[in-house]
Amino acid sequence: MSLDTHALSPPLERALYTNVDDNSLIRVSVEQPEAFGELFERHARELHRFLSRRLGDLADDLLGELFVTAFERRASYRAELADARPWLYGIAANLVRRHHRAEAARYRALARVPLAIVTADSSPEAMAAADAAAVRPRLAMALGALKPADREVLLMLAWGQLDQAEVAAALGIPVGTVRSRLHRARQQLRPVLSDLQGELR
Repeated sequence: MSLDTHALSPPLERALYTNVDDNSLIRVSVEQPEAFGELFERHARELHRFLSRRLGDLADDLLGELFVTAFERRASYRAELADARPWLYGIAANLVRRHHRAEAARYRALARVPLAIVTADSSPEAMAAADAAAVRPRLAMALGALKPADREVLLMLAWGQLDQAEVAAALGIPVGTVRSRLHRARQQLRPVLSDLQGELR
């Protein structure tokens, strides 16, 4: 099943919703389904990037499934969340969880990518890019070794750019649990994190 957001929200109609916050937009979409297309326009690119980094080519199909699920559940959206990103990332987390074997296999594959960085450019930018490429296999191996729950918290913070309270809302867990999982993940990744040069902060 796919969600045709262009059919739901043609460009002229979409302009009516551009200044409406996510919470109001979702509430409006219960009676006016075409409004939901604006939510897709706001967040689809970011969520696709998050899914792609974790599951590669599965991201296209999962993004469609994510927004179909969100559309079907829009009537139960929690009104206190003005920003829909935690809600959408929570749905994304459930989809990733169903494909945990594919995610683990992706990290193993990335860890085996041969390192072949040859550059004649000695500029700081080129050297920084080479350093980042060199650390990726080790990062992939380290991420794959994390407990899934700890990895979920870490990647929502690092790749999803959510704060700790938003991660807690996304996963339906206390903020204290987010902190403890993040602490465990950082402890396990500490040897790699020192070389990441800001890729995971």
